[in-house]
Amino acid sequence: MQKEHRIDVIEPASRTATVRVASVRVASVPAAHPYVRAVSAAEGVVVLADPVTDPAHPDRWWPPAMLDAEWIERSADRFDVMHVHFGMESLPEGRLAAALDALDALGKPLVYTVHDLQNPQLDEQTGHRGDLDLLVPRAARLVTLTRAAADEVRRTWGRDALVLAHPTLLDDDADDPVDADPHPDAGLDAPLVVGVHLRDLRPNIDAEAAVRALLQALDALASAGVAATGRVLLNATTRDEALASRVEASLRGRGDCDLIVRARPDDAALLAELDRLDVALLPYGHGTHSGWVELCYDRGVTVVGPGSLAMAGQHPDGYVGFATPDDAGRAVLEAVSRGARAGSPERRRLVGARRERRLVERAVVAEAHAALYREVLAEGGAR
Repeated sequence: MQKEHRIDVIEPASRTATVRVASVRVASVPAAHPYVRAVSAAEGVVVLADPVTDPAHPDRWWPPAMLDAEWIERSADRFDVMHVHFGMESLPEGRLAAALDALDALGKPLVYTVHDLQNPQLDEQTGHRGDLDLLVPRAARLVTLTRAAADEVRRTWGRDALVLAHPTLLDDDADDPVDADPHPDAGLDAPLVVGVHLRDLRPNIDAEAAVRALLQALDALASAGVAATGRVLLNATTRDEALASRVEASLRGRGDCDLIVRARPDDAALLAELDRLDVALLPYGHGTHSGWVELCYDRGVTVVGPGSLAMAGQHPDGYVGFATPDDAGRAVLEAVSRGARAGSPERRRLVGARRERRLVERAVVAEAHAALYREVLAEGGAR
């Protein structure tokens, strides 16, 4: 029998009129994702572990086995609410609709968090839009992360979504920022470092446009008399080797911009990379919300990215938007004026202050999810 994963959140005082139950058992799709663990960390919330889809990869949750009519019918006595977050794109055609029909037949409420109005794992969005057209109208409750996304849900489907912030995913005892890179003229007079993480070149990363924007920003900074260097970081294993080669070719002859190709970094190494940046340029061509924006904010790194994406509203005080790559130089200069230099005492103080606020916020967000589950169960006559 699949073991249940217990996670502890606090009932908000403002919800004392809500019908109370000993626990709410949530079939979360997925369960093991860091975001899901954070928002489920409430007393009285019990999250079922992800079924193992491949014994050779026991930690892999996709394709999500819970989004299946047979699993739902077989497991009906094990969960009270299903909460869908991500993973629909990996399902065979027809399985999502059948799963929703099974939930309806059993009277099991569905909560859906609209993370992605545009799926970052896909180029073509037709299938994803079809999934949204199934999930959004049929969910008992909708959640999303920004007001911009909630407004789009209202315009498109005529439904309201509860806006709950993306919580910090860093541990309570996360290390302080590392020092900036050693430099012959170490200190605040050292050149600014503007970095762009291209990662593994997933579909929503417009790598060539991002590199053009970075180089144009470096040119604009040089014209303004600001010493700066660029840093393009790329995983050694990517989804598009031809694109990786074009990125490398575009940087040849640029003495002010380094290409760093390395193995996919672990969490500690990734934080160290971010800590050494003064500004992070987002490479996204499409998307909705971003865990990367959250991580940069938590480490005190100001983000420059497309102003049209909903993620610009996740942390407006840590995000400078631009309309076109030609505007990236202006945006980077603004970001520098807003932010704290890498390795500086100001950066450390900023990170510490944000950490305190974000840990409180994470508890509040988890409480809100617990209250939401109890509300939908009360409305459905839950036990």
